[in-house]
Amino acid sequence: MAKRDFYEVLGVPKNAGDDEIKKAYRKLAMKHHPDRNQGDAAKAAEEKFKEAKEAYEMLSDPQKKAAYDQYGHAGVDPNMRGGPGGAEGFGGFGDAFGDIFGDIFGGARGGQRGGRQVYRGADLSYAMEISLEEAAAGKETQIRIPSWDNCETCSGTGAKPGTSVKTCTTCHGQGSVQMRQGFFSVQQTCPTCHGQGKIIPEPCTTCHGQGKIKRQKTLEIKIPAGIDDGQRIRSTGNGEPGQNGGPSGDLYIEVRLRKHDIFEREGDDLHCQVPVSMTVAALGGEIDVPTLAGKATIDLPEGTQSGKTFRLRGKGVKGVRSSYPGDLYCHVAVETPIKLTEHQRKLLKELDESFKKGGHKHSPNDKGWFEKAKSFFS
Repeated sequence: MAKRDFYEVLGVPKNAGDDEIKKAYRKLAMKHHPDRNQGDAAKAAEEKFKEAKEAYEMLSDPQKKAAYDQYGHAGVDPNMRGGPGGAEGFGGFGDAFGDIFGDIFGGARGGQRGGRQVYRGADLSYAMEISLEEAAAGKETQIRIPSWDNCETCSGTGAKPGTSVKTCTTCHGQGSVQMRQGFFSVQQTCPTCHGQGKIIPEPCTTCHGQGKIKRQKTLEIKIPAGIDDGQRIRSTGNGEPGQNGGPSGDLYIEVRLRKHDIFEREGDDLHCQVPVSMTVAALGGEIDVPTLAGKATIDLPEGTQSGKTFRLRGKGVKGVRSSYPGDLYCHVAVETPIKLTEHQRKLLKELDESFKKGGHKHSPNDKGWFEKAKSFFS
């Protein structure tokens, strides 16, 4: 299949300037980057990402762009061209590619700011345990997390009072050095200052040269109504601080639901077991069952069996992304009476004898079960 026109790939006119070309590429790279596309769309996105990358590599280099404008794809075909032009183009492409990752990942992979390596701070995780009622209704609460404040001893410089920070003589404050290998120029973190661009001859004894002190801070957190076990809330910028002016990471609050005495949650639905006496199950009648909003009434039909389930619509939980609440499922558990008196025993025996005289009509499952079990008794 013939390659598409590079200008068409980036969506820019043929007279587009360097800034317009770079801006268009950054937009496409962020949209189609493999880390941002999963599942069935991943393969198509990867192809578009590679296509945009190749187009930018050619159009961002003046020599390659001139050759492409004059001869088309043949002018930049690596099988038909030679010379050091490719190496010169590598630098421009690498710089923009670094910028792209800085935009997508907040500098986590080492972008550039003011000539120094810029790194995004690490994300933090916080586990919060709440009750089912709090999850259903939502709540506002406070949490304490680690934070960083400027060191008061050195005023945030990292240098011992009376001394000063020096510019790194290896990278001259850039935080990185260029290493040339043939036609290629590779940028590496400065081995002397480790990307800081500065040297602290005498570090502050309070913060040990970091310029900041770890403390605790209180955050106001809003738990949305309907949140479920394992779901997370992101608090932007409350993670670890970035380096060299890089953005801070994020704080992720993972919600964990405490075990409830009555209910079990399954998505937006709730389940509970309702104990029913043998006589109520046999005779039928109304029973009260609990819900998160109070109580509801179930009308038990005569002869209700253990395991029978009653569904109460809309008595569950309204999830964070749901438009209506789930249901409450009440599972009947018929209880066998215990600690009987002699009089009660006598009454039950008389009742049992009357049941036997009636045959299988009083036991709906009895006849079918014995038919299936005959082979085991013979």
